[in-house]
Amino acid sequence: MKAAILVFPGSNCDRDLAVAFRAAGFETEMVWHKETELPRGVDIVGVPGGFSYGDYLRCGAIAAQSPIMRAVAGFAGKGGHVLGICNGFQVLCETRLLPGALMRNAGLKFVCRMQGLRVATTDCAFTGGYKPGQDVVFPIAHHDGNYQIDAEGLARLEGEDRIAFTYVGNPNGATADIAGILSENRRVLGLMPHPERVVDPAQGGSDGATLFTSLSEALVAA
Repeated sequence: MKAAILVFPGSNCDRDLAVAFRAAGFETEMVWHKETELPRGVDIVGVPGGFSYGDYLRCGAIAAQSPIMRAVAGFAGKGGHVLGICNGFQVLCETRLLPGALMRNAGLKFVCRMQGLRVATTDCAFTGGYKPGQDVVFPIAHHDGNYQIDAEGLARLEGEDRIAFTYVGNPNGATADIAGILSENRRVLGLMPHPERVVDPAQGGSDGATLFTSLSEALVAA
């Protein structure tokens, strides 16, 4: 299995994401944002956290225009798996691979701490290893993590069981406590918290490891 991890100017979680993928059995390859094609044989694309282009204009908006994102959109359109974390979630929303938008935190402050989450669905490759309703703890570190979507869009997410994670104690004002969502085909996941930062007990927790092993097992079984 192979994971392609994108690198934008300002990415700072790309190496962490590579370590998490490798721990779950993936071969990894870093892909610079100016590339126009993904490497051959890629099973999943990881869009990492950080501050792409310094978060200028609007978080993720400039990165969404990078040449590699056209390839990612094509990959997703053919049923490929994509994981966007924090800034990566913002990029996926800006490219319209996921609905909604990430706005400034309701408290207008950067939040950086361990955060309780609830697994809202296990019906996807990313969360199949968790139990429905399971409480987990991932770190968060964001200033624009307030997920917003209109009432119609929210009803669709809820009706199609596409909310992947919710906050236990909303840290940023997100609509319906949403921390992560899935695409219509359930193969694109965007979430604000950082599972790649808790894949080993030495990091203070290992709740995030299940996300990567779930994906690995699902791809092997496919």
